[in-house]
Amino acid sequence: MLAIRLVTGPERPATLVLPVRPEGPDPSAALVPTASPPADDVRSEATALLPVARLTGAAGEVREHLRPGGTPSRLVLLGVGAGDEQDWRTAGAALARAGKDETHITVALPADAAAALRGLVEGLLLGSYRFRMTGAGGAPALAEVDVVVSDPDALTPILVAARTTAEMTRLARDLTNTPSSTKNPQWFATQVAAAAADHPDLHLRVREPEELATEGFGGILAVGGGSASGPRLVELDWRPADARTHVVLVGKGITFDTGGISIKPVPAMKLMRKDMAGAAAVVAATLGAAAMRLPVRITTLAPLAENMVSGSAFRPGDIVRHYGGLTSETTNSDAEGRLVLADAMAYAVQELKPDLLVDLATLTGANAVALGKRHGALYSENDELAADLLAAIEAAGERAWRMPLAADYLEYLGSEIADLHSSPARGAGSVVAALFLREFTGDLRDRWVHVDMSAPSWSEDEHAELTKGATGWGVRGLLRWLATLG
Repeated sequence: MLAIRLVTGPERPATLVLPVRPEGPDPSAALVPTASPPADDVRSEATALLPVARLTGAAGEVREHLRPGGTPSRLVLLGVGAGDEQDWRTAGAALARAGKDETHITVALPADAAAALRGLVEGLLLGSYRFRMTGAGGAPALAEVDVVVSDPDALTPILVAARTTAEMTRLARDLTNTPSSTKNPQWFATQVAAAAADHPDLHLRVREPEELATEGFGGILAVGGGSASGPRLVELDWRPADARTHVVLVGKGITFDTGGISIKPVPAMKLMRKDMAGAAAVVAATLGAAAMRLPVRITTLAPLAENMVSGSAFRPGDIVRHYGGLTSETTNSDAEGRLVLADAMAYAVQELKPDLLVDLATLTGANAVALGKRHGALYSENDELAADLLAAIEAAGERAWRMPLAADYLEYLGSEIADLHSSPARGAGSVVAALFLREFTGDLRDRWVHVDMSAPSWSEDEHAELTKGATGWGVRGLLRWLATLG
């Protein structure tokens, strides 16, 4: 991973990056004043290059200019748009890709550098992310980035927070990208244990199938019953001494989803290694909170199962008895995520009794139908809680949209033989799934948020800080929000 350090002036100026912003009504650009101005000859040369290179200053625009015999020998003009955090994040990612053949670069930041630094660092680390199961292809050469600021000591906490956020997002991407031939529930639990080992005040409990049966986690057992790899429930608890708020995070952890007996067609199944992206996000966010020692108690629950087809798989029409006793009729074994989430949420409400409950899940294809590929669908009955979480998600450079919990659809959850129908064929799919989960929130109903993040958990191409594959969606937004609760 890139080494990034803060300096007060270019110490290794072979490649110097100067920020550029749009200026004027025409597509034109101007240099952004920086904390450590470049030499007069470099500034004059860069200014003369702007119109010739037809730069607009748009975020992520990159132009390299060679200066043989000069210092620096390479000058890079980097578009930073309006100069807000997201534009700098986009710029950082573009710079990481454009500079992959360099070994070291120096970036000059403006005097008021807090937002620029956070965006740049996250962009550099996320834009340079790659996941491969082979050593073929070689790694990018870029290893070190110096960032020129006026006061490195004052900005070090921002650098640390940005690096931790990016590292945890990369971890969530790694977990999600890992093929399911490797990634079963036990493997996932082992990865969490390894990642948590070095953090004081982190407590881990992993329930195996026997314990799940003894304690009544019928939804997790039903979904995982068809696989030779038994289900697990990961409970990861961050308990700082100064915490005043207790948040429970729940993440769907289906390590592969065939659809079960209601088997998916091949095109819908081929990326189902990503069906545990919600669990990856909440685990990574909790690890990040522990690393930054955020003063909020966080209990993360990751119900893990592999939804497979076999003689022991649960059947359409089965009745599932969830933790706490509620029963649900399922006529579609491909609506499995809500079954494992229901168990974990009921356990959180009855046993953990937190102040707030948030779940993230790659729950429905309807998320993408309603909102496209980059927005999560957020549901809550608490206006303030919804607004706070949406604001944090936006500030972190992720996207979500609040959706209605429509009372019209409640009748679809009715069952003649169980308390609830978990997989009705009527109503808007994402909304109905959210309404089903709401039935397991108990007295936390008005302090609960559900985010259906199936669509933004995966990217089909490179876009700003996103790389092709798993995005780690949710880690950045959750960490921003959790930081406001202390």
